[in-house]
Amino acid sequence: MNFEFGEEQNLLRDQARGFLADHCSPALVRRVLDGDELYAEDLWHKVAQMGWTATAIPEEYGGLGLSYLELVVIAEELGRACAPIPFSSSVYLATEALLLAGNAAQKEHWLPQLAAGEAIGTFAYSEGSGQPSAERLITQVSSGKMTGSKAVVADAEVSQLMIVVAKSEVGDGASLYLVPTDQSAVHLETVKTVDPTRNHANVRFDEADAQLLGQEGQGWTLLTQLLNRAAVLLAWEQLGAADTCLEMAKNYAMGRYAFGRPIASYQAIKHKLADMYVKNTLARSNAYYGAWALNTNAVELPLAAATARVGSSQALYFAAKENIQTHGGMGYTWEFDCQFYYRRAKILALVIGSEGVWQEKLIQASDELDVA
Repeated sequence: MNFEFGEEQNLLRDQARGFLADHCSPALVRRVLDGDELYAEDLWHKVAQMGWTATAIPEEYGGLGLSYLELVVIAEELGRACAPIPFSSSVYLATEALLLAGNAAQKEHWLPQLAAGEAIGTFAYSEGSGQPSAERLITQVSSGKMTGSKAVVADAEVSQLMIVVAKSEVGDGASLYLVPTDQSAVHLETVKTVDPTRNHANVRFDEADAQLLGQEGQGWTLLTQLLNRAAVLLAWEQLGAADTCLEMAKNYAMGRYAFGRPIASYQAIKHKLADMYVKNTLARSNAYYGAWALNTNAVELPLAAATARVGSSQALYFAAKENIQTHGGMGYTWEFDCQFYYRRAKILALVIGSEGVWQEKLIQASDELDVA
């Protein structure tokens, strides 16, 4: 079986890489990191004009109707550039939730706005410390009004649409709800994280208007399916960032001299670069498996998603850390760009559950396939 991308995906990759080289420079990332912007709004509008936010949305809802193979290519290049925009929250989570569970009216209202980048979406399911579960949910909806809270929601302060997991008394114990954020009953409190280029906030709902998304009592089942999809897309974003870390480390080692020789000629540095390359290559293999399973909606998707998620999380953290080490003392300074990817590695490793959570999912999915 050939997991390699075709000519169309490779052309898209070249286009995306060239576009981001022109419009998402390290200077732009640093502008958001150092400043008061919640995200690079100018880059967001350009990305939307390129049609990336509309990639997997059907044409009938204003999208391009392309496959997930195109979307993972874009995800990889956004990760490579460490783009400071809410793409993952809006495209991987909110848009996918609507595609997965939305009714005709909900899709007709929101998907064209999400496709055009006019609306930004996000997803909220964690309510605090510990592994989220349907039994631990406190947020609830009564007569279309939501009360409760969600913790550390990515891009909450820049979103117009929030998909929220709430408690249900029927079915699997949870339901999904669509909550517009432009109402006074939605309260946001900024949370400072290790990566200021990605906005996060705690959210409190005080009788906020909420509309059921999907069937009542099937929220946790839908959440599981949604996270599997998002895991594959995030894995490709992590992989792109990991490759940039390797490239940065290699270029610095080739140009940095010590005792009359490039430090890349020393065995210790060679081993660092080789280890980064091996982890990135293994992660890429797993990410291809995930992309195939996502694009074909294969029965192996839970296993492929968990495998890709774990592999890419490990690869990015290792590459970001070793990139700093390769740069030596300079790598720890504010002036160097190594910090961008280390910060992003820490945030992406937690956004839909930690590596440990996905390792458990990997074991469970493997056992279920063996039984089947």
